[in-house]
Amino acid sequence: MTQGNRKRIKLALQGGGSHGAFTWGVLDRLLADDRLEVEALVGTSAGAMNAAIVADGLIAGGPAEARRMLDAFWEGVADMFTLSPVQPTPIDLMFSPGNMDFSPAWRMADVLMRQFSPYELNPGNRNGLHELIEKVVDFARLRSAPGPALFVCATNVLTGRLRVFERSEMSANAVMASACVPLLFQAVEVEGQHYWDGGYCGNPPIFPVIYMGGAPDILIVQLNPINIPEVPRDIRDIVDRMNTLAFNSSLMREMRMIRFVTDLIDKGELPKDRHLRCFIHTIDAEEELASLNASSKMNASRGFLHHLRELGVQRAEQFLAAHFDAIGERSSTDIVHKFL
Repeated sequence: MTQGNRKRIKLALQGGGSHGAFTWGVLDRLLADDRLEVEALVGTSAGAMNAAIVADGLIAGGPAEARRMLDAFWEGVADMFTLSPVQPTPIDLMFSPGNMDFSPAWRMADVLMRQFSPYELNPGNRNGLHELIEKVVDFARLRSAPGPALFVCATNVLTGRLRVFERSEMSANAVMASACVPLLFQAVEVEGQHYWDGGYCGNPPIFPVIYMGGAPDILIVQLNPINIPEVPRDIRDIVDRMNTLAFNSSLMREMRMIRFVTDLIDKGELPKDRHLRCFIHTIDAEEELASLNASSKMNASRGFLHHLRELGVQRAEQFLAAHFDAIGERSSTDIVHKFL
């Protein structure tokens, strides 16, 4: 579906800690393409942060401002990390662009996180990311001004239910609820309810951008690898793979349902005028991200974030070169091969 000479797309952004800098690069390249218009965004965790920033930037000054705000946020993340004792060592950098296997501070932090809760380690509940997102995003403007649809999801700690915050409900707390890793941060309270990372229920959920109608094209920026090269043996890698499987499971279920509904529409068993026939597209770096371990998701060093950003720019460039013509016409991702 086009508006003027531009093709409209909806963006679905996965979470994955500092790997969200890959999405930064993808978004930067997509926003630089004046043939595209972002109609809606849905995000979880780091994807929620990226989504909120882009939505507010588009409202404030269009794609150029959204790109500037993304730069400001991720450079701010890198600035904060310079003060952290957890840093990759020169030996780490010899073997990987992002892993911190040889960092004594990382290993100590990992042990502490498994022994003590964030209520014990951080009783004051300080979170620099909360302060940074409030600095970058004008949430009052985001809630009230016309702009793209925005959905951010979090998991209710007590009920296990998915909460989807719409743009009119958006706040720094809502975004931080979506990004609340239980071993790192205290549960985030929003309207009297407590939330953890949205990835447990949807990473990200696709249904909000389907139910809203509009453009049929949904572009998923995927951070969590579906396939990995070998069986994890280190305890950290085992736990990380368990989390990845859990975080991908909801997306894979939704992909199965999208395929089922699409088949029914194509067979004429569901009316096209009452059901949105979705076109699914994906941008990922599965091989590169699968080669990184759990420690890399905590690595927000400027060099690593810029490495991921450039990788994202490259993958978005490849996607546009290969599949731009498919937008509005057909899926460029084979759901069965990719997800099922």
